Amino acid sequence: MNRYIYNARDIAAYFKYFGVPQYMEVSYMQYIFNIGTPVLAAPLCRDFEKFKSEVYRELYYLWASGFEDEKSDVSCMTTGGELAKICDQECINLESYMKLIALHLIFTKNLPYVNLNFTGMPLSLGIDCDFELFEQNVVRCVAALSLQSRDRFNNEFDLAMGVPDELLKISLTDDFKLNMLKGSDFRESLRREQNDRMTRLKEDSRKRFGSMAYDKRKELRKVPRAAHRRTLGERANRSTTSKNQPKGTPLEDIRHKDGN
Repeated sequence: MNRYIYNARDIAAYFKYFGVPQYMEVSYMQYIFNIGTPVLAAPLCRDFEKFKSEVYRELYYLWASGFEDEKSDVSCMTTGGELAKICDQECINLESYMKLIALHLIFTKNLPYVNLNFTGMPLSLGIDCDFELFEQNVVRCVAALSLQSRDRFNNEFDLAMGVPDELLKISLTDDFKLNMLKGSDFRESLRREQNDRMTRLKEDSRKRFGSMAYDKRKELRKVPRAAHRRTLGERANRSTTSKNQPKGTPLEDIRHKDGN
């Protein structure tokens, strides 16, 4: 089984599905571009600016197709008539979904695994085929995307023996993590980037408002005394001076009915 190589639409779909903030998209692209050909298609590894433009083009396509977030139909990731690269054509939605899961494990390097129950996937992903064929495609997806499965006791689970109706721990293989995901911790670099962004925003805010004269700031914060103190007469007549529509029968009408 050949290892699957990701393309620009896969990266764009990951951004949409997992809600990557717009200001962090370039950092995600730079990270996977630095990994290079072991993960990314070779034509996309030659020039970062071209790779970036390809991802943004696919982002627009996905947006136009209604692929917005984790509740989107994964069938929107593929164009009409597109052929499956890992699975049988009947299970192309499984292929699309598992690519998103594998990319999530690549981008979140310290995430040890995700819990998946494959038994319920045909219904949720809109897959209409024999369950035996679906099980065969699960095995092919896991192998092609460099994934491994373990049971809840953390023992290796051979999916070729059948897909169980229980949660399995799906993770990247140890060999893939050791040989492909090298370099610094991506999540830590993102955390630093977020902190730097907040620092810049604070500095900009301080430059804009901190240089304002004290008297001017005091004037902006000043609240008219009339808002705090009312005369005795104003407090007594507050119900009559209210702009709100009164409820019930007016008091004068009640008095006239009573003959007073």
